[in-house]
Amino acid sequence: MLQDSHIIFPSFSTMTQIHVKVEPDCSEFKVEMGYMPKFYLENKAENGRANVELLNRLESILGDRPGIISGHKSRRKKLKTSLDEDTFRRKLEGL
Repeated sequence: MLQDSHIIFPSFSTMTQIHVKVEPDCSEFKVEMGYMPKFYLENKAENGRANVELLNRLESILGDRPGIISGHKSRRKKLKTSLDEDTFRRKLEGL
C-alpha cells in the first residue's frame, strides 16, 4: 500500500530574479555595478564556457548557486537566486 508523499520543490515565487549583462573574452574578471550589474568574464562565449564561468564565480562570491532562467545565448541574462536582491548586490559591491 502506497502512502501519500509530498515532494517539495523550490518555487519561483520564493526565488529572486535578477537581470545582468555579461562581456565575455576579457583580460580579467570584474564586476561593474549599476542598474543592471555587468560581469566581465575571461572565457569566450563558446559552448557555454562564459555561462559556466559566470555561475561558478557567482557561487563563489554569493555562497549560493544561481541559475540562468533566460539569455543562455545572449549578453543579457535573467538569473534566479535564493538570495534577496539587496543581499545579492551587497555581496557583489564588496569585491
